[in-house]
Amino acid sequence: MSRVAVGSDHAGYQYKQILADHLRDSGHEVIDLGTDGPQSVDYPDYARAVAEAVARGEAERGLLVCGSAVGVCIVANKVPGIRAGVCHETYSARQAVEHDDMNVLCLGERVIGIEVAREVTDGFMAARFLDEGRHRRRLDKLLAVEDDYSFKRTED
Repeated sequence: MSRVAVGSDHAGYQYKQILADHLRDSGHEVIDLGTDGPQSVDYPDYARAVAEAVARGEAERGLLVCGSAVGVCIVANKVPGIRAGVCHETYSARQAVEHDDMNVLCLGERVIGIEVAREVTDGFMAARFLDEGRHRRRLDKLLAVEDDYSFKRTED
């Protein structure tokens, strides 16, 4: 099974707790990066923590939950090496991994029901990148865009 970093803001706290337990029950190791309660917090802090854990290789996948999923997705995609997507049905969650090597799933607690969230999470976790032909070529092009816009500092 996989190691999964999970995080949420206050608007996604309830689903994060439920989905973390679901992932554990499914045999995955869960790294819970907060938040730890329903009090108002800033979503960029938790989205960044999850994305960085995945980018550093501390987790193979990430799961982020906020009210809509949009904010956490925007933040996660700022971290080099992260391919995050908002998916509120299983086809997109599975296909985004298979075709685009998505490594962070973003869910909106105010958008979908918990049963659908479980199904989407399961689809995401079960999927594997189809590392061949057109999918590899397209991923390489996607990564080239990231490289082109990575500003690397050089030592003087």
